[in-house]
Amino acid sequence: MTWTTSAELKAQVQKLWDRGILLSTVISGEDIFPRRMTLKGPDSRELSDSFPKVRDWIARISRAAKQYRIEWRNINHRILGANKIPAEIWIDSLDDALAFIGKRLAAEQFAALVALTRKHQPKLLPWLVKRPLRALELAEEWPRFLEIVTWLLKQPRPGIYLRQIDLPGIHSKFIEGNRGVLGELFDYALPPEEINGTVTGAGGFCRRYGFRDKPLRVRIRILDPKLALLPTETDQDITLTQATFTKLNIPVTKVFITENEINFLAFPQVPHAMVIFGAGYGFENLATVEWLRERNIYYWGDIDTHGFAILNQLRGFFPRAASFLMDQHTFLEHRALWGVEPSPETGILTRLTTVESTLYDQLRKNEWDHQVRLEQEKIGFEWLTEALERI
Repeated sequence: MTWTTSAELKAQVQKLWDRGILLSTVISGEDIFPRRMTLKGPDSRELSDSFPKVRDWIARISRAAKQYRIEWRNINHRILGANKIPAEIWIDSLDDALAFIGKRLAAEQFAALVALTRKHQPKLLPWLVKRPLRALELAEEWPRFLEIVTWLLKQPRPGIYLRQIDLPGIHSKFIEGNRGVLGELFDYALPPEEINGTVTGAGGFCRRYGFRDKPLRVRIRILDPKLALLPTETDQDITLTQATFTKLNIPVTKVFITENEINFLAFPQVPHAMVIFGAGYGFENLATVEWLRERNIYYWGDIDTHGFAILNQLRGFFPRAASFLMDQHTFLEHRALWGVEPSPETGILTRLTTVESTLYDQLRKNEWDHQVRLEQEKIGFEWLTEALERI
């Protein structure tokens, strides 16, 4: 017998709370009450076969009926005679629903948030409708959020670092730690022309709303002593901001990109060449460097599915980039040094050459063994120097 219990009725109301429906009515004014609850009671056979249990069920449902209303139906049973059983259960008001699940105080707190928001930043009311439970979690700090939104509206796209926002009691760690919520609020409050719609996500927060971002950096080594950028005899291992690197137009003809730091540091001298320490997925620090498009670029990554995926991504910015030491001959000659790739890439890569695509397909289809790979740092140094001589 699966007759509805008072606990199950309470769970139905709790579900309305968990979905934010009860709180959203505080703002929208939508009246969802009286509301009929789902009720399953005994059928005619169960009335006859289990009448004592039916009587207990009716008693329990009736005792708990402080915040809900029972509508009864009369039955005339040939054996049991006239009886009344619950036919429908209704919750008549929002206050009854809140009392049923013990959320009156929380709802009052939310109403205070709504009143404060309506007074200072009414454009944020739709966010409260959409995220009422999240707003309750942030209730203690909510005045700070409103203050930050107000500040940005007065000086949109301020062009300063988050650290430079000067608001009493609000530090940069608070802003940085709440970029997700603040971004949602800014999207509601700011005029569209003050938002950079091409940038999304927490990583693009500063660029989206006009703050200064931590500069992208590029780490390079000049491989030709004649092209040294610094007047020293030390290794030309230099880290630059992306903006500075863009303007250098270094007079090299060959640019190597490697993902492994030791390979980067040990890369031998090559006439008219430099090496860049790569960044895995993501080439934002190189994408806008126009003079690189005039150079011969060689990408050296791991011989595994992700290595080819990164090469594929690089070619989205530099279509003429060539792969370096990422061929089948190199792979098979280093069989003893193969490892296992934990989570291989399996998608179609459209920017690989025919030879590269063949090796990529062999790897993702486990032609030699299950998820095998050759990490670039395991390739012998002599193998590297011979490949450089061929270039």
